[in-house]
Amino acid sequence: MSSTTDAFQDRVIHSSQVTELSIHQLQPKDATKWDEFVLKCPEATFFHRAGWEVVINQAFGHKTYFFYAELNGQIHGVLPLVEINSYLFGHSLSSLPFCVYGGIAANSESARTALDQVAQTLATNLRVDYLEYRNLRTQHSSWPTKDLYVTFRKEIFPEIAQNMQAIPRKQRAMVRKGIKFGLQSEIDQNTERFFAAYSASVHRLGTPVFSKKYFHLLKKTFLDDCELLIITKDGRTISGVMNFYFRDEVLPYYGGGTSEARNLASNDFMYWELMRRACERGYKIFDFGRSKHNTGSFDFKKNWGFEPQQLHYEYQLHQAKVIPEHNPLNPKYKLFIKAWQKMPLTLANIIGPHIVKNLG
Repeated sequence: MSSTTDAFQDRVIHSSQVTELSIHQLQPKDATKWDEFVLKCPEATFFHRAGWEVVINQAFGHKTYFFYAELNGQIHGVLPLVEINSYLFGHSLSSLPFCVYGGIAANSESARTALDQVAQTLATNLRVDYLEYRNLRTQHSSWPTKDLYVTFRKEIFPEIAQNMQAIPRKQRAMVRKGIKFGLQSEIDQNTERFFAAYSASVHRLGTPVFSKKYFHLLKKTFLDDCELLIITKDGRTISGVMNFYFRDEVLPYYGGGTSEARNLASNDFMYWELMRRACERGYKIFDFGRSKHNTGSFDFKKNWGFEPQQLHYEYQLHQAKVIPEHNPLNPKYKLFIKAWQKMPLTLANIIGPHIVKNLG
């Protein structure tokens, strides 16, 4: 930890001594108790897990500040933060980049307040453009917010047939189309086939891809809670999705398919197979993840009968005057997207990770 961080943290700890609440930065020895708290805290998500510090630091090289509030030896709140300092995309402190959800997860207001104070003070000391919390619910009603993203969550019924019947008719027909084509699903322990399908998919969208190292670290760090589901046709990889498991939820997070996927209804079949497998294993919630309003991804998830839930991304502006708009819907990126789509896939996979690591 830097001397600047030490100085402001010491002040927070001292000011909290009357309640015996103290703030600490996560150390490797603290990971188990951190994750035990996250598993039990209703506000916490998969993206609050301690492993994200290892993944983000090693995959992207960004500075991480994972703080927890402790009272009488017990954790009462956590706040994972990452600093990104990019010439092209600005200087931010965010909870949590590369993740759908983040912000403070706490079981007491005193812990929440102390962690919030730490984050705001750190943002000031680092002279970032802005501090960002990616919340499921509003936490700072006075802060500027971005209403660009929604998430899609729905109950998984206990019987497989119930889940199939709950899919709207037209979408159900697409699932059955994939079944008719003889598609097969299997779990993979290696990220290679998944990466081939995923990188081809994001390239068609004109989006820079993450590095292979990032996906390898996710699998290595989260083990069985990070699963790779591969869809094949006659032994060929058609689609793949990386899924996260947390409590009673399954979250398909990174997914895509080859050029054959659309005609074979492979992605439709893939998400059904994931839902079916999760049902058999007793999971209760299917979290389809975030999408931007008025996009193909948004429409696809609604076609499954999922209703959008607004995400509340809140910003405390520091050096910046307005909240950032680093997303493909920003008109200034249109030419970049078209050029990227024309770039050879091999070259895009080499260059892409150096760009996307600073987008968050």
